[in-house]
Amino acid sequence: MAGRIARWGAVLGLGALWWWSVLRLALVPGAGMLEGAVAAGGWGLSVLPVHCVPKSRTARAARPARVAVTARPAGPDS
Repeated sequence: MAGRIARWGAVLGLGALWWWSVLRLALVPGAGMLEGAVAAGGWGLSVLPVHCVPKSRTARAARPARVAVTARPAGPDS
């Protein structure tokens, strides 16, 4: 339970820090490198494929026999 609270606290805190930097970049003429670095770093983390799992662990993973049938190399008659 304490781990879940700490994780949510970190997520909310880092999210608030990212929004502060984005809004400061957009609204304050004197915003600088720190705000830009925080905004770019947060955006970069959001595009990481952190929800990817190996195909063998997915619910609808293709069976090896099915993959072998669909991934045949082209023969001389095709």
